[in-house]
This record gives sequence, structure tokens and C-alpha cells, in this order.
Amino acid sequence: MTNKTSMQGHPSGLMTLFFSEMWERVCYYGMRVLLTLYLVKSLMKGDADAAVIYGAYTGLVYAAPIIGGKLADKFLGYRNAVMLGAILMAIGEFLILGGSEQFLMIGMGALIVGNGYFKANISTIVGKLYKDDDPRRDSGFTIFYIGINIGALIATTVIAYVGETYGFKYGFGLAGFGMLLGLLIFWTGRKNYAAAEGLGFTEEGNQKVFGALKKAHLVGILSLVLIPVAYFLIMQNSWLDYILLGLFILISFVLIKAGVDADAKETVKVWKDRMIALLIFMVINIAFWACFEQAGTSLTLFADRNVDRSILGWEMPASMTQFFNPFFIIVFGSIFSVMWVKLANIGKNPSIPMKFAFGILQLALGFLITNIGLQFVNEAYQVPLLTLVILYLLHTTGELFLSPIGLSMVTKLSPKKISGTAMGAWFLSFAIANYVGGKIATLTGGHSDTGEVLTAAQGLDKYITVFSTLGFVLVGISVLIMLFNKPLKKLMHGVI
Repeated sequence: MTNKTSMQGHPSGLMTLFFSEMWERVCYYGMRVLLTLYLVKSLMKGDADAAVIYGAYTGLVYAAPIIGGKLADKFLGYRNAVMLGAILMAIGEFLILGGSEQFLMIGMGALIVGNGYFKANISTIVGKLYKDDDPRRDSGFTIFYIGINIGALIATTVIAYVGETYGFKYGFGLAGFGMLLGLLIFWTGRKNYAAAEGLGFTEEGNQKVFGALKKAHLVGILSLVLIPVAYFLIMQNSWLDYILLGLFILISFVLIKAGVDADAKETVKVWKDRMIALLIFMVINIAFWACFEQAGTSLTLFADRNVDRSILGWEMPASMTQFFNPFFIIVFGSIFSVMWVKLANIGKNPSIPMKFAFGILQLALGFLITNIGLQFVNEAYQVPLLTLVILYLLHTTGELFLSPIGLSMVTKLSPKKISGTAMGAWFLSFAIANYVGGKIATLTGGHSDTGEVLTAAQGLDKYITVFSTLGFVLVGISVLIMLFNKPLKKLMHGVI
């Protein structure tokens, strides 16, 4: 089967996956953009409780692809896993419309399991559209990443506005319809990405269990059991301290063993070193995203309380301030996509470690810019909206140095037989980062350490202090990566 080409010479399946992922992101970000404010304003949770619930939920969302990737590799195949994930995510959004904390938690459970199947495996399909040495791969992933952020932009403008203006339930409902549209696009366009390997049930997945029931069918049915498990873990989120640490240790063992096994079949021993490099990049990724993901918690509440959001007499809803990130991704994403190819052609493309270092440095500068905003505070102890605009601009350019490059890197560093597992491991680093990010957000907020409600001036001072600390720590991490650039490149054995 030939792999037909479309935009800029990329495989035609890229655009089908682009739009499928775009609408899935409308679903995911549509729920997430409203979650902290819904917890605080509708369910009357305190800032710290809301931050921990948010962190536990988003952490589990990104941990789930470890299971979703593994089950797709072993039983379901990538297309079937994505389909199952999309259905569960749509169900999850509509369950939230029940309006109570219990319906929210059950809905989040379905979203977690669904995202576990969808997220890792659609990225894996993108990687399988390209040959290993295809120079278009980084560019293709960056284009795919633009689709993610168009979805995020729709969510953080339309759904955020509808949810805060007309009622949270309308926002959550729109997010559910977005997922149904993504499912429709993915299924009707399946011929476009049919050249990718591993889409259908695997050999083991096709084995009969009982009558016409195959192992793959059984896996799908048993996936429903994971929904109450996710519900429990959100409610008892302290368990995640041990679970995420245990998963990181386990996945480290699995990846290094896979590298050793792959080396045993090759004359040149490179895979173990590459797996070690992947684990190091996972740790760096955790540091980046734990701080970046303040967008949905501390930065949103900061916008709600200490940012002047008036624009020509209209006050922007606090949740809508999250739209700056996907907006800047769309503006700069295509520029970066072309830039990496141009730099590679002239031999000036920065190494992957240096890209990560530059990304973290820009994230740091974004947090430090709040100190400049503090110099222009108004009588209500609000900084100008421009403060958040510049913060999100720097966070976005930092993200473009790191995130799409990371997705492509995983597909290049990992042996083919564990590509889904490796992608799941990469999303584990996002899981840990989101959970840690929730913990960081508890350091901010509208209450003192003794539980007293802070004044606007005290709250502003608390936010700026925490953001400044994050900025200086990130500068240190960036410098450290730059110093260890060469050893990291050596471990990667030519992967660029």
C-alpha cells in the first residue's frame, strides 16, 4: 500500500489525524479550561483542594497512556484504541452535565481512561506514517502539534466564554460534541492513514476467549472497570505520590530492559544508551511541564483576582486568558516547523538537549516577567493584562522548542516493537508533571498558611513570590542542561 502525500509533501493521513486530534483537544481542553473555576465557584472547593484535584485529574490523564499504549501494542491495535478512547471521552463529558461532584468525578474517570487510549496511540500513528530516516518527521509532528493547539484555541475561547457566561454545563456539553466530531473524522478518513502499521487487532488480540469473544474485545470491556479506579484515585489523591513514583521506576526498568534486548540482536550497541537518554529527557520534561501547567490553576486564579482584564469596556473571562498559549502556538508553529528544516539543511539545527535548555529558559523568563507587571499595578492590586500576554508568549515559544520535538524524539529513540510503550512512558512524565504542578499551585492562592483569607495586596504578593521562585529555579535547570549537552548527545547515538 502506498503512502500518498498531501500538504507540503507529507503523508495524506497527517491531515486526517490533524483534525481528529484537533477536535479531541477541544473536548479535553474544553473541560480543563473550566475545571478549576468550576471547582472553586460552583462546587465551592478551596483553592488548595481545587489545585490538588486538578493536578490529580490531569496527572491521571497523562498516566493513562502507559496502559493505553501497552494494550494497543499487545491487543487492540492503534486505530481501535483511538476509537475506544474517543467514545469514552465523549461519554465522560456528558456525565459531567449531571451537575454534582459525583457526576464530575465519574465523568473525569471516563475522560482519563478514554484519553489513555486516544492520546498515545494517535501520536504513534503519526510516527508510523514516516520512515525512520525521513527528514519530514519533525516538521510533520510540528504540523500535528498545530492541530492540537487549534483545538485548544477553540476550547479556550468559545467553550471558556460559553461556560463562564452562560453556565458551566453548556461549556462541558460543547466539549462532548467536539469529541464526537473528532471520532467521526477519524473513522471516515481511515483510508488516508491505512498505510501505517499495527492499526487493527494484533495476532494475540484476535485469539478467541469464549465463542466469538476475542481477547481484544475483552480488553475493551474490562477497560470500563478502570473508570471507578480513576474516580477513587482522584478522591484519594495522596495515593498518587506512591503510584506515580512506582510507575516511573517500573517504566525505567521496562525501557532499559527493552534497550538491552534490542542490543542483543544488533552488532552495534546503542539502544540501552538511548533508553537512558529518554529517561533523562523525561525528568527534564517533568520540570518544564510542572511549571508550564500552572496555566490551568494558579495562573487562571491569578488572572481572576489580580489581573486587569478590561478591554475597551469588556472584561475578558478569567478562563479565556488561557487562549494566549494556543493562539501563539498557531502564529509561531508553522514558522518553527519551517525553521527546523531550514536549520537542518544548513547544519545549524540545535541539538535536542539544547532545544530543551532554550525552552526551559524561556519558560523561566515568562514567570520572571510578572515582576515587571508588578511595577504597573492599579489601585485594585491588579497587574496589566499585557503581563499575562508576554508571560504566555514566552511560555509558548519555550513550548515550541520542547514539546513537538519531544514527541518526535521518542519515536526515534525507541525500538519499533515498543513504540507504543515508549510513547506511554513519555506521557508518564507529563502525568508526574501535572500532579506536581497541582502541588506547586497549592503554594499560591487566596489563603494564608493559617487559613485566613488574604487581601488583594497579600494575594498578589504571594503569587509574584512563587512565580519568581519558579523562574529562578528554571534558569538553573536550563544552565545545567547546557553544561551536559555533549554527554547527552553521546547517549543518543546520532539521533537528532
